[in-house]
Amino acid sequence: MKVLLIKDVKSLGKKGEIKEVKDGYGQNFLIAKGFAKLATPDVVANWKAEQERLAKELKEEIERFNKEKKILEDSKITITKKLAPVGIQGSVKKEDIAQAIKEQLKIDIDKKHIELKKPIKSTGVFTIDIKLGHGIHASVKLEVEGE
Repeated sequence: MKVLLIKDVKSLGKKGEIKEVKDGYGQNFLIAKGFAKLATPDVVANWKAEQERLAKELKEEIERFNKEKKILEDSKITITKKLAPVGIQGSVKKEDIAQAIKEQLKIDIDKKHIELKKPIKSTGVFTIDIKLGHGIHASVKLEVEGE
């Protein structure tokens, strides 16, 4: 019996491989536990089509991240905070930066992807690292102004 593995099986093979197995092992263990499907031509064709679709989506997502990286690195984000006797009142948080990027550049960034080495508590220009995904990072110039 030929089966298409849909999950990695330690002693048999990796996801996506077609393996020849004994009927009982295939039916009673692999297919029953959801590790494999019977390798009919339809199942194999659907699997290949799904993998191609996933690869295409991944490529499109990486292209989108590269475009966003270029936009982020070519522009400067400005945040205005109230002045205090020394520096600014409070600090500039990740949420503030994410909101400013969304308002000024129309790019939606999750605050968890913004890396601040230390809190920003004064005015000036700062460089911030943003993880976009798939190993793509953008360095953004942030200008903090006082009012």
